[in-house]
Amino acid sequence: MRKDLRWMRLDNAAKIYPAARSRDWTNVFRLSVTYHDPVDPEVLKKALTRVIKRFPSVAARIRTGFFWYYIEELGQAPEILREEDRPLNRIPFRDIKKCAFRVLYYKNRMSVEIFHGITDGSGGIIFVKTLAAEYVRQKYGEHVPCEEGILDINDEPSREELEDSFGRYVSDVNPGWKEPNAYAIKGTLENDGFIHVVTGIMDSEKIRDLAKSYGVTVTTFLSAVMMKSIYDHQKERVKNPKHLKPVRVLIPVNLRSFLPSKTMRNFAQYITPDIDPRLGEYSFEEMVKAVHHKMGLDLNAKYLAAKFTPNVRSERVKILRVMPLFIKNIAMKLAYSIVGERKASICLSNLGVFKIPDSMVKHIERVDFVLGLQATSPVNCGILSYNGKLIVNFVRGIKESDLERNFFTTLRKMGVHVLVESNGTGE
Repeated sequence: MRKDLRWMRLDNAAKIYPAARSRDWTNVFRLSVTYHDPVDPEVLKKALTRVIKRFPSVAARIRTGFFWYYIEELGQAPEILREEDRPLNRIPFRDIKKCAFRVLYYKNRMSVEIFHGITDGSGGIIFVKTLAAEYVRQKYGEHVPCEEGILDINDEPSREELEDSFGRYVSDVNPGWKEPNAYAIKGTLENDGFIHVVTGIMDSEKIRDLAKSYGVTVTTFLSAVMMKSIYDHQKERVKNPKHLKPVRVLIPVNLRSFLPSKTMRNFAQYITPDIDPRLGEYSFEEMVKAVHHKMGLDLNAKYLAAKFTPNVRSERVKILRVMPLFIKNIAMKLAYSIVGERKASICLSNLGVFKIPDSMVKHIERVDFVLGLQATSPVNCGILSYNGKLIVNFVRGIKESDLERNFFTTLRKMGVHVLVESNGTGE
């Protein structure tokens, strides 16, 4: 290991990702910025070269130690790639060992695809904002202030930005409860591994007004719409009420909003509101209430800290600390295959409003957040708002498009105009 490069162990949430990977799956997400003009790859490379030293825990590679995986900062910026393949094309682990993210361009769009082992969506947003800001400075000569999450690339990264914040907030309580498996969305897998990206673009204010009419937040409202979409999906396929399963939506929560932290690494937890169709019919209003009350109960610092405490404590057990990595990998892979994604029907991740200085807004047309597919679940959903538009990106690895059709149809029936785009056919 070169002494001039910083390194650190994977954070508590990230440890599962290298262990649970498979030949066909690595956990990657994507953030894209679409400019009004074509992207200049030379300017983008210059911007990336200036930015990466500010983010040693994001501009990094995964290394394999005897006891743990760790991350090591990059000595130089990776090559900028012209995007010529499908979005979120799998990154082989051998490439993640060289660089755990990639920067791509296609016409007016710049995209950053990041291995979840190095950061979460909130950390990714800060990295992409800072890179986009430097690109605007370099190409257009704009003064872009370091605000709205844009970091000063001339500053040294603080110790807090590089910490594993899970360990700082470990609780004295272990909740210890279990959830039954949720309804699993299934379909006909694409033969060549093609990933459909179906995007719905709608007016942010209209969605806010609808959420307000139910007395809830935008995330709660959209989660209830997703719950209804899955509920209808299951009812169309499962005719025997005894065979119905809970409909559960996994909603990532940025822990930085509840437990003070400046970390650029993973620091998120999950809320899993659900309904059980075996109990009878549910109206949409009841689904909104189910999500709202679950969020109200669980979104507090004490509960969230208690929820990740068992994972932090387990890695501190002496016998596990000295266990060779290959044995840890077997155990974590087995645990992920048994529990992993079976507790929720889908992940709905809303990164909120993408705020940037006015000097950038006039150059940027659109911003997208696309979650990668999970290991066994064939559909996922990422949401982001920018400049008055709310953009919902569904990804799926199956031919059937019923779920996103249910979702957008539900919104249209509520009076929302939805512009739907797709990289596939037949939508």
